Amino acid sequence: MTTGLSLPLDELTTGQTQATLVILGGLVALLIVGAHGTWRLARNVVTIAHEGGHALVAICSGRTLTRILLHSDTSGVTVSKGRRDGPGMVATAAAGYATPPVLGVGAAALVAADEIAAMLVIAVVLLLATLILVRNAYGVLSVVLTGAVFVVVAAYGSAGVQYGFACFVTWFLILGGLRTVLEVQRKRARRRAPDSDADQLQRLTGVPAGIWVALFLLVGVFSLLGAGRLLVIWV
Repeated sequence: MTTGLSLPLDELTTGQTQATLVILGGLVALLIVGAHGTWRLARNVVTIAHEGGHALVAICSGRTLTRILLHSDTSGVTVSKGRRDGPGMVATAAAGYATPPVLGVGAAALVAADEIAAMLVIAVVLLLATLILVRNAYGVLSVVLTGAVFVVVAAYGSAGVQYGFACFVTWFLILGGLRTVLEVQRKRARRRAPDSDADQLQRLTGVPAGIWVALFLLVGVFSLLGAGRLLVIWV
């Protein structure tokens, strides 16, 4: 029996079909990110990527990771032990908002390289690694449900479904990442986020928090342009 994971991409009959799926994936992602009701639920996925970015960089910089918490209000916390300042702490704090759009570009690169199956497998592996570190029930549920979607698409989706889903994931991570940056800046303007990543980075580096927010936005914008270029060239 052949599963969806092993179906070749050339089952997509024409370049026009692929282009349609790229555009459709982007439109669906834009609608989900733009609508309050759907974003309220889907934002959990961006939070998983955000906190996973903190966790990965913390480990790579030599810090000891203790736990990840994901909350029902779509916020999250990654706790690690180590120096309270220095390059490792700065990199860890900066990684959160940068991670979703960077993952989106990575997904686009895999789509362009005809590695849809690899993208789905990598996503599941990353989610499993995150699950090991999550320490609250809501967080476990969020990661398991997200992983289940990837597993179902990988195991049972046709080539077209997998391709369209991969395009959607690309756009969603980038657009969702951009929206979270805009949200935190709006909260900062109302003085409702004194401990945001940007404010923590200001305390660590002396660079104004607004500059860090601008850098996060630039990462998202360049990721969007990069992913668009990769997918447009591919189709």
